[in-house]
Amino acid sequence: MNQDVLDLARLQFALTAGGHFLFVALTLGLVTVVAALQTRATISGKPQDARMVRFWGQLYVINYAVGIVTGLVMEFQFGMAWSGLTHEAGNILGASLAVETIVAFFVESTFLGLWVFGWHRLNRWAHLAAIWIVALTAYLSAYWILVSNGFLNHPVGYSSENGELVLDDPVAVLTNPSALLAFGHVLSGALLTAGFFMAGVSAYHLFRRSAEWEFFGRSLRIGVFVSAPALMTAAVFGGIQFSTLTTFQPMKSAVFSGKAAEIARLQAELSARFGPGDYVPSEAWTRGGGLVMLISFGLMMYLCFAGVILACFKKVVFRFRLWHLVLMAAVPLPYLAMIGGWVFRESGRQPWVVYGLLKTEDAVSDLSPGTMRLSLTVFATVFALLALLNAWLLARHARRGPVESGLGHDERPVRDDPGPDGSDEGASEGPPSSDPADALPAPRY
Repeated sequence: MNQDVLDLARLQFALTAGGHFLFVALTLGLVTVVAALQTRATISGKPQDARMVRFWGQLYVINYAVGIVTGLVMEFQFGMAWSGLTHEAGNILGASLAVETIVAFFVESTFLGLWVFGWHRLNRWAHLAAIWIVALTAYLSAYWILVSNGFLNHPVGYSSENGELVLDDPVAVLTNPSALLAFGHVLSGALLTAGFFMAGVSAYHLFRRSAEWEFFGRSLRIGVFVSAPALMTAAVFGGIQFSTLTTFQPMKSAVFSGKAAEIARLQAELSARFGPGDYVPSEAWTRGGGLVMLISFGLMMYLCFAGVILACFKKVVFRFRLWHLVLMAAVPLPYLAMIGGWVFRESGRQPWVVYGLLKTEDAVSDLSPGTMRLSLTVFATVFALLALLNAWLLARHARRGPVESGLGHDERPVRDDPGPDGSDEGASEGPPSSDPADALPAPRY
């Protein structure tokens, strides 16, 4: 295998998978917050609660839509650059990836469409159910992806037939501790990302003395109070994962800890078991990713603990401009922690793509360096443009604040013709419609 092709293929997948992961982090967290906000709005019927659903829901929809495109683009890599992986382990990975596709693109997208276009048409409880189904299917989508990733990091429930891996124990694959622990870690990290995002956007408006001070004061508090427990939950799942490394991937643990004697011993054992080769992952990437994650966690822990205390005082929430600046600057921290953790998890697995079973050099497609360079250029350009588009759209709508147009705005036509007696009475009720949806009661929120 040409080393240039291998390096380019790994770089391409790292950029695209890591980029897509950052979209997923905000999407998973924000949909949970939006569903909780709509639950409150549905019960209370207060206009302010409804406005919060529409504003944060608009930002969620933007991030979701662009993130879906990045996921579609990333999928092309499996068949193009990693044919060895699909040939060797496709019988196991294919099932979980297929279920994820059905859940994400058929169920989740269908109910998201009902939620987006169902304002003022669906019954308020049906509309609330739609967003909760979207949230639950988003969790399922993440779970199935992590089932596949968990198998790559800790293969279980398989047997080998004719040189290919086949599914032998579905329950073992679905309950793989490498997948379940990562699932809890990712979900709590996603809520942490959403909490910091909400607090940062709200702090921006409060810093500028926005007229919507009450709206963003509440939003800032929600962001802070979501972030603190999410951070602690992420720390618990992360700590458990660290403790399992000595069993599942001892070389990764030794490299991160910098234990030279342990690294040498494991290198000798792996060479004797699997043949000559370098079984030590990159220390720079493995330790660097882990340190970025831990440093970001430490900073967020301080901000969360201090934020919980500060958020208890209304005057501080509305007037402490230095705190507002800190919250705005802290928005990237959960993203850094998420990407650092992902780099640590994936780089530390090298040189294996399926740990102990399939080396990365045996999984990459037989392509020319020129083809791989062209592919990397195209993929990197597309992802960079999508990331810039998403950032611009999020910033644009976040700066606008809650407005009456956009998501949930009732744009049904208004009658211009006078009533039967020549007056304008009833003109605002709109023309008669045969659409059965128009007969349904509009949500109170």
